Amino acid sequence: MKKLILTFSLVLFLSCTSNNDNTPKDYRAENDKEIQDYITANNLNAQSSTSGLYYVLNEQGTGTQPTFTDNVTVAYKGYFTNGTVFDESDASGISFNLQQVIAGWTEGITYFKEGGSGILLIPSHLAYGSFGNGSIPGGAVLIFDINLISVD
Repeated sequence: MKKLILTFSLVLFLSCTSNNDNTPKDYRAENDKEIQDYITANNLNAQSSTSGLYYVLNEQGTGTQPTFTDNVTVAYKGYFTNGTVFDESDASGISFNLQQVIAGWTEGITYFKEGGSGILLIPSHLAYGSFGNGSIPGGAVLIFDINLISVD
């Protein structure tokens, strides 16, 4: 009986001290290094915001500049820093409200004007965090080639 109680106590103690898989991890430092390494390797002229988002304006555009609450139409290609594409629109793009997408898009799209194009380099805390979503793993840096077709 004593062995059973000792075993049960040991198991209970170990289960209470084990790391909880539901605890989010902060990838900010790792993501920032990964993004900076990508920028250097690809010779990009990127700017950073206070949130940790990096962006490249290849073409500023000449039309309307969206705000955080606007509806927009964007053509895009999303990929990881290793070049693996995880999502892509067709040339006509997709339409959405900037409040209904990841924070990196909500912020990043507002740096362009209609007709503008460039790249968003989004750390995980502005995307899908430490848990990921579908085929996007937790802690992943997301890169998007962006073409802002219109502010609707």
